[in-house]
This record gives sequence, structure tokens and C-alpha cells, in this order.
Amino acid sequence: MRGTSLRAKHRGAWQSILLLLALFSCTPHEEETFKPTPYELPSPLFFPSKNNIPEDNPMTEEGVALGKKLFFEDNSCSQCHHEQFSFEGGPEASLEHLGTGHTMLPLINLAWNTTGLGWQGNVETLEDMVYAAFTDPNEIDADTAEVVKLLQQSDTYPELFKKAFGTDRITFVLVEKAIAQYVRSLVFADSKFDRYLRGEEQLTQDELNGYVLFTTENGADCFHCHGGGSNALFTTNLRYNNGLDAEYHGDFKAPTLRNIALTAPYMHDGRFRTLDEVIDFYSEGVQYSEQISPLMHHVMQGGVQLTEQEKQQLKAFLNTLTDKSLRGRNDRSNP
Repeated sequence: MRGTSLRAKHRGAWQSILLLLALFSCTPHEEETFKPTPYELPSPLFFPSKNNIPEDNPMTEEGVALGKKLFFEDNSCSQCHHEQFSFEGGPEASLEHLGTGHTMLPLINLAWNTTGLGWQGNVETLEDMVYAAFTDPNEIDADTAEVVKLLQQSDTYPELFKKAFGTDRITFVLVEKAIAQYVRSLVFADSKFDRYLRGEEQLTQDELNGYVLFTTENGADCFHCHGGGSNALFTTNLRYNNGLDAEYHGDFKAPTLRNIALTAPYMHDGRFRTLDEVIDFYSEGVQYSEQISPLMHHVMQGGVQLTEQEKQQLKAFLNTLTDKSLRGRNDRSNP
């Protein structure tokens, strides 16, 4: 009887220990169940293999969905970045920023921009760009603490942040991460030219001639700064002085030429309203300065001196870079 009593006491002691272990292990176990769904970023033909996704902000389905909802909130990113203008401001919105240095670049294919963001490449990451946009007086001009407070008080956002990041305690760092994930998901790689590269569609003779002009030094000589078939981003993401003025005002990023038909006005200061004006400038309007990029090989002739037919062929090729495939999939609908 005494042995049985001792066994019962030992059994009771072990049960107490196991109960305590179970209680103390609940919190870690609950944290381990946070498993967001990885987001598969596509790998379009001739896009770089290297991207700018940081280790501390991997893309997830839940993070992209949250970022999309934040992007399209009133008084948020979408007030200036419109899908129909390749997530740029469009003619009227861009003109509002003339002279301020805030004429916008399109928010497309930025997951592969590894050289800095903005016209001068002085914003290091997309997360930093979100913070800059919210706090800049020429852009959203918001108090980040107030933004967090409003989101925390909402009926929906705490749960969405928990799904995306494992916590319902909202911080502006998490706002930056979510919107950055969404912007990285804006991949445009299904233009007519992409389908040509994939062997799915043919270019017209004028479009082909325009492509030859684009990729040859004795033609339009565009490819040094804007890439080509082997650099399907259609930008090096580097900065150049392209001869806009005889007086030096700085070096500015060569923007992507994807969706170029949708992103007027053109240049960092929006001085050209049409694509024809841009082509005319590179043909016969380039101005020399001591700081001009050495890649502007035809500056001493004022430009590449295209014929009217060549100008139309070059424009025909540039129009093959327009991709509208994302239209309708990145609207204001809730995640």
C-alpha cells in the first residue's frame, strides 16, 4: 500500500510538471503557427536575376494584399500614382510638381532596381521611399504617428497586419514594409515586344526598323542608357546628363521606357508633353556642356539627326513597350 501511495505521489508530481511545461510553452507554440503564404515574384524573360527584396521583408500574399489596401486608401499613394498612367501621376498630376523635382517616375518593375530610387537615385530602398513619400511636404505630407493611430483604431487593419506580420500592433515600419511589398508586385512584362521576344507575336516592319534604330549607335543610340532586348527593364537605373541644357543642373536617372506611351510629360522636369517632342529633342535638340555624359555620342551634331520616317519608326517601336495587362487587377478592391 505504501508503494502504491509513493507511485501516486510521483505520478501527481509529474503531471504537475507537465502541466507547467504546457502552460509555459503556449506562447512560443502560438507564435510558431504564424506562417504567411510566400509570394512568388515572376521572372520575366531577360529581366535581371538579382532583385532588391530585403531579408527582413520577404514578399508574402498577405503582405502584398495589405500593401495594396494601404496604397489605395484615400490620401495615400494612389492619389498621385494612377494605374492608367503606369502608376505615375499622369499629365495633370505631374504638371503640379514641375519645378519642385517631384515629377514622378512610374512605380513598375522596381523589384529589380538595385541602384537607388528617385530621379537622383538618392533613396536607397522601397521601404525608405514609402517613408519619404508620406513625410515629404510636396507629396502626402502626413504625420506618421497619426497614420499609425488611425490604422490601429480601425476595425480591419489590426487583423490584416496580424495576418501579414504576425502582430496586430501596428508601426509605421510595418506600413513601409507592406506598401513596399505591393510596389514590388507591380510587374509589367507582357507588352507586344515581350510577346515578340517569346516568339508569340511578330513586330511590323516599322516596329522592327525602330528597334534597330533604338539599339545602334548610328541610329537613335538609345540602348546605352535604356537597355534593350538583353536588358528588358529598358533602363540601366543609372544617372546621366543627357544634354537637356547647356547649363548644368545635375544628372538624372534614365527612366524605364516600359509603358512610355502612358507616362507623359517627360524628363525630370516634365518639359516635354509628348513622345514626339522627346524624339525631336534627341534627334536635333541636344545641348553640349562640359558635364554631358560621354554616352551622348552625337552631341556635337545636336543629336542623332533622324529623318521623319526614322522618327516614326522609333516611335512605333517604343509603343510596343506598353503593357496594360495589370489593368483591373490592381484597383481599389479589398484584399
